[in-house]
Amino acid sequence: MKKILFVFLSVASVATAGAQEKERVSATLGADFVSQYIWRGQDMANVSLQPTLGVEWKGLSLSTWGSVGFNKDDTKELDFTLAYSIKGFNVGITDYWFSEGNYFQYKAHKTTHIWEANIGYDFGFLNVQWFTNFAGNDGTNDGKRAYSSYFELTAPFRLAKLDWKATFGAVPYATTSYNANGFCVTNIGLRVTKDFVIKQKYRLPVFVGLTANPRNEKVYLLCGVSFHI
Repeated sequence: MKKILFVFLSVASVATAGAQEKERVSATLGADFVSQYIWRGQDMANVSLQPTLGVEWKGLSLSTWGSVGFNKDDTKELDFTLAYSIKGFNVGITDYWFSEGNYFQYKAHKTTHIWEANIGYDFGFLNVQWFTNFAGNDGTNDGKRAYSSYFELTAPFRLAKLDWKATFGAVPYATTSYNANGFCVTNIGLRVTKDFVIKQKYRLPVFVGLTANPRNEKVYLLCGVSFHI
């Protein structure tokens, strides 16, 4: 009887420890250093440093991300994202802010904040995401708020001992935010990443990306390095 009780208590202890582990808050921090800041096929800045910080609990996460260009004319950016994910499904809201205006200016037609909602599903072999601006300094269509939207398909794969990701992104309807006069493809990309191991303990991901924007008739080749823990 004592042996059975001991086994029961041992199993219960392991299960409780596992449950507590799942309930703990996890945090991430890091930074990317990129040769050029390309976002959804658009040229945002030249050489940039892009820090990030976030916390996550039971699929609910709050993170902040920024970008500071080395060129004084580059726009500085600060974003906050509140998101929830379960299995492959995800949904979130992002507050984008750009340095052309005051951060605490939220009045209509004066703010430089943009609020965007997104929803998506990751099937593993294919990640599908939809994004729509619902408030703030959105683009226009015939002088009215465009509710600018963008959808993206990404497919990760492994080739030649490297991690690859193919991207296809498009704008479904007209908006000045993406220089779109209707449906148009703005982002066709291929990115490859290699982890360099330092002293068999630390990994330093280095990536190279090739991006084409058919709408703007532009092609970009960039590289970067990630520092994350």
